[in-house]
Amino acid sequence: MSYTAYKLIHIVGILFLFTAAGGVALYAANGGTKEGNVGRVWVSAIHGLSLALIFISGFGLVARLGTGFQPWVWAKVALWLVIGGVALMPLRKQSLGLPYLVLFPLLGAVAAFLALFKPF
Repeated sequence: MSYTAYKLIHIVGILFLFTAAGGVALYAANGGTKEGNVGRVWVSAIHGLSLALIFISGFGLVARLGTGFQPWVWAKVALWLVIGGVALMPLRKQSLGLPYLVLFPLLGAVAAFLALFKPF
């Protein structure tokens, strides 16, 4: 597959992940609970599938770059694991809803910074 195709898949995965995470954060901020969430199955599925798309296409992008696993790549992997791990946390603790609406884009910006500038 081409570099451009991997990049498109990567971006689509990111869009879906942030859609699911933002929806969960907003739902929790408005007082929604895990038990009362009728879309929980869909959100969980989108969350999991988008993470799979991000990781598979990300490793494809690294392979196409031909630079190997430099430290910035490992930093991005760690960052995506954190983002993926905490994305559904507002369902467990509603008070995290509003802070996560700010935290998610900031973590995404750090990931974008690492990919664009490859600082280390």
